[in-house]
Amino acid sequence: MSDHSWIKEFPGAITVCDERGKILAMNEQAFETFAEFGGAALVGRNVLDCHPEPARTKLDEMLRAGRTNVYTILKKGKKKLVYQSPWYENGQYAGFVEMVLVIPEALPHFDRDARA
Repeated sequence: MSDHSWIKEFPGAITVCDERGKILAMNEQAFETFAEFGGAALVGRNVLDCHPEPARTKLDEMLRAGRTNVYTILKKGKKKLVYQSPWYENGQYAGFVEMVLVIPEALPHFDRDARA
């Protein structure tokens, strides 16, 4: 599976941008999630232009520093995990990937460090 076709219909929003913030790719869930802001038309635009302050400044700092940012939100009654992390090509920082996943209300937790 070298063409990454699985991403297209993955049930979470995936957005990929370059190191300057230009949106390179989005999957179908991201198009739907960000439809009110342009959906598929966002590809090619700068992700910084899609965020108001203070989020814009924080995102700009993340792009410059290449650091991961993880948080949860509640939107339209659904709790979501937002995971923003740098991606690399041939060992060189190439930009950011953002994944937004709905967190189920009842989420099991398994402590793999616990001893029986």
